[in-house]
Amino acid sequence: MNLKNEKLFKQECFINGDWVKSNNNQTLDVNNPSSLEIIGTVPKCGKEETKIAIEAANSSWDDWKARPAIERSALLRKWFNLIESNHEDLAQIMTMEQGKPITESRGEITYGASFVEWFAEEAKRVYGDIIPDRLTDRRIVVIKQPVGVVCAITPWNFPSSMITRKCAPALAVGCPVVIKPASQTPYSALALAVLAEEAGFPKGVINIITGSAKEIGEEMTSNAIVRKVSFTGSTEVGKILLAQCSKTVKKVSMELGGHAPFIVFDDADIDEAVIGAMQSKFRNTGQTCVCANRIFVHDKIYNEFLEKFSSAVSNIKVGDGLEDGVTSGPMIDEYSLKKVKEHVADAVNTGAKIAVGGDIHKLGGNFYQPTVLSNVSTKAKITFEETFGPVAPLYKFTSDEEVIRMANDTPYGLASYFYSRDIGRAWRIAEALEYGIVGVNTGLPSKAEIPFGGFKESGLGREGSKYGLDDFLEIKYINMAGI
Repeated sequence: MNLKNEKLFKQECFINGDWVKSNNNQTLDVNNPSSLEIIGTVPKCGKEETKIAIEAANSSWDDWKARPAIERSALLRKWFNLIESNHEDLAQIMTMEQGKPITESRGEITYGASFVEWFAEEAKRVYGDIIPDRLTDRRIVVIKQPVGVVCAITPWNFPSSMITRKCAPALAVGCPVVIKPASQTPYSALALAVLAEEAGFPKGVINIITGSAKEIGEEMTSNAIVRKVSFTGSTEVGKILLAQCSKTVKKVSMELGGHAPFIVFDDADIDEAVIGAMQSKFRNTGQTCVCANRIFVHDKIYNEFLEKFSSAVSNIKVGDGLEDGVTSGPMIDEYSLKKVKEHVADAVNTGAKIAVGGDIHKLGGNFYQPTVLSNVSTKAKITFEETFGPVAPLYKFTSDEEVIRMANDTPYGLASYFYSRDIGRAWRIAEALEYGIVGVNTGLPSKAEIPFGGFKESGLGREGSKYGLDDFLEIKYINMAGI
């Protein structure tokens, strides 16, 4: 790894302002998913180390929450500036451990930094209320206070931005954090800790622990000191964490699985719809929770869209993310690759035709061909299960009512997309889709300013925007009498 700032590559945990190993000195290997080579190790921590990190965060809480918002804002701004000044190194680390093309990694660093910048400003805007009382000698005062120690469990597909999206608002309002990054991608998290330390955050305010997901997660969800757990990952795991958190009635944010519909109406700009579908479906090799997983195309334009979309997909350059011109990297691991293969095989067995791809890439390893499937049956697994890979299934529809029914026929409700130039239809469809995020004539709706989150089994709470502060605050009502 060729870094300008070699200090960013850390192979230790960050607890209470110190860089530490696990208590038993055990480690986990971290692989480059492109080459399958080991790029380093991180401590394999468990219950005891997690407890220490939580206690460290709790010890820092009184001081941190008491600081004026403008001070917390200034520290976040310093952190943001350091992330920006180390932008290329952070992108290099991400591509090495996650596999995404370097251009996407650079984009994610910018995206992740934007949350730090946004919440540095929002830190100064935690407002309350004065509510008129029916009694003349009283005043009703409502204030917002930090919830307490926050534990964040983050995924491998966006190893930098999912940390900043969770931790920046928590830190902004006065909550210390303990972060458990994915074991596949810990170095992006540890690099952020290096820069947070340099920015001057007090000891214990930011802690990062690596190791056993089961042991660390169980301690985070069961420890009574922890007041809030924020998780991004699968719905299956999210349900387990929710059940565990219920025992101590913690506040939770759950950003879970998705199964996004992408609808192309007959009045759409087809060329723009193809661009949007490419952006949504094949970003990060299809390994995002907001990917277009089901592409519904009106019968009148189906063949034209299929031809243009297939042509675009066939031009995707697959390879190591550090190579020039590569636009699609590897799957994160063998398990993910296996799921993609199973979904494609099942779709073909139920009547789908392979328009592009449909097999292991010639590069071997964790690489899979960007794939387009036409005439997909609604009975295929890919219709109901999140693939999390570079496979785009296409379905025909004939009416607005039909496609809305098909789009909403899922327990998930995170992101959705549609293309139409009819303003009336745009409003009707946007309101009818049972999703927390709706992209109208765009395949890239995410940014720091928007409230990111889903309906139904896609999760609880919102991240980003002014609403992102509320998940880390408690509302307190004060009845002042005798006035």
